[in-house]
Amino acid sequence: MLYSIRPVRPQDAPGINAIRSMRGTMEDVLGMPSNRDEQAERFLTSLGSDDHYFVAAAVLEDGTEQVIGSVNLHVESGRMRHCGGIGLMVHPDFQGRGIGRALLDAALDIADNWLMLKRVELTVFTDNARAVALYQSAGFEVEGTRRMGAIRDGAYVDEYYMGRIRQSCTREEKTQGA
Repeated sequence: MLYSIRPVRPQDAPGINAIRSMRGTMEDVLGMPSNRDEQAERFLTSLGSDDHYFVAAAVLEDGTEQVIGSVNLHVESGRMRHCGGIGLMVHPDFQGRGIGRALLDAALDIADNWLMLKRVELTVFTDNARAVALYQSAGFEVEGTRRMGAIRDGAYVDEYYMGRIRQSCTREEKTQGA
C-alpha cells in the first residue's frame, strides 16, 4: 500500500472525522459518535500558525486518496512557547503498519528541526499499550497519571501524561528548566 504524509487540507475533514468517530479509534482519541464533518472542517480552517497538522493519505487503485491517519502538533505561546502538544490517530484497518510512526516522525521533525521546541507532550490512555510503546520508542516518558481522565464505554479510564525533551538540549538546560 502506498501512502504519503502531507499537510492537511480542508477537504480532508470528512476522512479525519470518519476515523475519529470509528470504533477502534474513537475510544482512544476522545472522539464521539456524534462528531460532524462540519465541526472537523471548521476546526481545520481555523488552524493558526501555531498548529502543524499532517495526514497520512493512502493512494487507492482509482488514483484517489483516503485519509488513514493524522497528527497535529500545537505550539504553546508565551512562557510555554518552547513546548508543543501532539495528538495522533490512525484508522483501525491500517494500524500496525508503521503509519503512526511515520506521522509521529513528521511531527517531531517539525518540532525539533524547524520550531526548535525543547519539549513535546501528549496524553494517552494507560491501557493503549501499542501507543505507549510507540511514544516511548520515540523518547517520550511517562510523567504522571491522570486518574479517571475520560469516560469510555460508560467507564472512567486513566491517562498518562507523557513528555519528551529534545535530545539536543544540554544537560544544564534540562536541569535548569531553560
